[in-house]
Amino acid sequence: MIVKETKNYEKVEQYNVEVTEVIAENYKSIITNLGEDVHREGILNTPVRAAKAMQYLTHGYQLDPLEILKSAMFTEDHKHMIIVKDIEVYSMCEHHMLPFFGKAHIAYIPNGKIVGLSKIPRIVDAFARRMQVQERLTDQIKNCIQDALNPLGVAVVIEAQHMCMQMRGIQKQNSVTTTSSFTGAFEKDKTRKEFISLISNKFS
Repeated sequence: MIVKETKNYEKVEQYNVEVTEVIAENYKSIITNLGEDVHREGILNTPVRAAKAMQYLTHGYQLDPLEILKSAMFTEDHKHMIIVKDIEVYSMCEHHMLPFFGKAHIAYIPNGKIVGLSKIPRIVDAFARRMQVQERLTDQIKNCIQDALNPLGVAVVIEAQHMCMQMRGIQKQNSVTTTSSFTGAFEKDKTRKEFISLISNKFS
């Protein structure tokens, strides 16, 4: 951990120094090969900044989502749907290393165990802060909740915009990709429709 003190506040940055140096050297090569001057004032510290940023954007590799959930599990006799919706998602497309971002909506029906509500967004981050595809991310979140809690069912829907579609390639700026994954009770049409209705209602 590197701590930098300034006049008005203390800035804490966490990163691996050796990894930062290696990644920064690679960024210098990339920037040079793109035709930019790595010694120009505005670019001078960019390789190090980018190296630190990339470590943060992929810090999910250092986290164990299953352990995150297991750290806050409680016995509770509740058999109705629990929904955490509009969870912000920021991830990195593994094909072009460009961001995709949006919202995740997650529900489960307990089977004797519930989990602290804050842990659900935490596992979303743990999986999202990696090189990803949206389809896999959706399944990983679902499978993690199913494995940790063994609930009667899990539902995950992610709606995201992909910069690899908006900034390059087809360049469709308003396109949104929706993925979904269900287990157990949510595979039944009635339960799934209830979930979709609840996450679509702004006042639910």
